[in-house]
Amino acid sequence: MITDYAPRISASFGSEPPRHILSLSGGKDSAALAIYLRDRIPEIEYVFHDTDKELPETYDYIGRLEAILGKRIHRTTPTDSFDHWLTVYKGMLPSNHRRWCTKMLKLKPFEAYVGDGPVINYVGLRADENRSGYISTKSNILAVYPFQDDGLVRADIIRILEDSGLGLPPYMDWGRSRSGCFFCFYQQKIEWVRLLETHPSYFELAMEYEERAVQFGEQFYWCQSESLRELARPERVAKIKSDWEKAQARKKANRKSLSLVETLGGLEVEDDSHLRDGCLVCSI
Repeated sequence: MITDYAPRISASFGSEPPRHILSLSGGKDSAALAIYLRDRIPEIEYVFHDTDKELPETYDYIGRLEAILGKRIHRTTPTDSFDHWLTVYKGMLPSNHRRWCTKMLKLKPFEAYVGDGPVINYVGLRADENRSGYISTKSNILAVYPFQDDGLVRADIIRILEDSGLGLPPYMDWGRSRSGCFFCFYQQKIEWVRLLETHPSYFELAMEYEERAVQFGEQFYWCQSESLRELARPERVAKIKSDWEKAQARKKANRKSLSLVETLGGLEVEDDSHLRDGCLVCSI
């Protein structure tokens, strides 16, 4: 049973009825939350902030989720594109220290969609994770966390997705762990390798952005410590794959027990603790 938010709503907004809004990133947690709330809050609005830099698998996942929900998912494409804001920021590409991409392509469109009336914003943080990120701090928006309040963990989220027929996001089939732009700077190096192998045209575009950045007075690497051109060398790709496989083997050897969802159905469930520092509105 979902937590009763009525007392908190009353304390925040008084008698004025709020809108109920859930932002979808194209990730597993927000998708599962949408399904979890579908019949509990019929008036809920679903919104997807399309940066125009998403993976094709993300668009496919959002489309299939919309069919399962039986309700329109509102698309809020920013008026100004990533390339426009890149010009405004004088060629300075976004990074974990300067997340203007989240601010201008996700948060601003969300706040424009919300307006100034009272809103309950449902966020898909789970009870088994402790992370923070960018969410709106406007006074008319009350953020709530149903999975945390109701004690739902990763296995519960996977079960919701499997039972609904939606399943996990298709980009996870080739090893990407997060939703968000194809050049997201929070990707692990193994994920860059998989992007190179699965979507070489997107990898090439990311590399072009990186190499053009030097024209604006800085040497910028999406991976922080090495360029994508260096990463794409065959010997480097082989080394990254080998290191990742060894790390996975160590994790598997150290795992004391398998979760039920791993035991049943043969799902390979990877640790997603590296997602903690990402932007909530992008990667949940």
